[in-house]
Amino acid sequence: MFTGIITDVGRVQALDKRGDLRARIGTGYDMAGVDMGASIACDGVCLTVVDKGADWFDVDISAETVSKTNLDGWTEGRRVNLERALKVGDELGGHIVSGHVDGLAEVVAMADEGDSTRVTLRAPESLAKFIAPKGSVALNGTSLTVNEVEGCDFGINFIPHTKEVTTWGDVALGDRVNLEIDTLARYVARLNEMG
Repeated sequence: MFTGIITDVGRVQALDKRGDLRARIGTGYDMAGVDMGASIACDGVCLTVVDKGADWFDVDISAETVSKTNLDGWTEGRRVNLERALKVGDELGGHIVSGHVDGLAEVVAMADEGDSTRVTLRAPESLAKFIAPKGSVALNGTSLTVNEVEGCDFGINFIPHTKEVTTWGDVALGDRVNLEIDTLARYVARLNEMG
């Protein structure tokens, strides 16, 4: 489990197509304190550390994961939002995030509002019903509050701090973004279906 509070921005150092995709990610984490087999959310995708060095770690990404996320667009040098798994007793500053991406949202509009940036994203129709004003979503692993919803489109406001400490300062029109809907929204919808 994760919180959606990004704790490092890594960089893809190498990509190797084998049966699956192996990625090496450079990081500021003290890798001596990260166990082999640990989970790290990479752009919101829960991945397992399979090798590591002093300032990097390797992950294997299955073809299934590549097909359901934006990791198919990773290139060497790309910046990546990182979060280590939640430990008992850690502060829950965002919301409960599983690292299991539900689908891709597309950036369809952007506008600066003061120092902040308002970004409008379009969710797949099958996921849009789970997104509500003032609710939470995880986008590329970042816990964010939804401002408004209109059909499949929803708006997020990025403050300067978020743009500085995540990859959201690099966002551009047309970007495909890993979307994880709020777990509570999923269960409420399921209960309504059964009700």
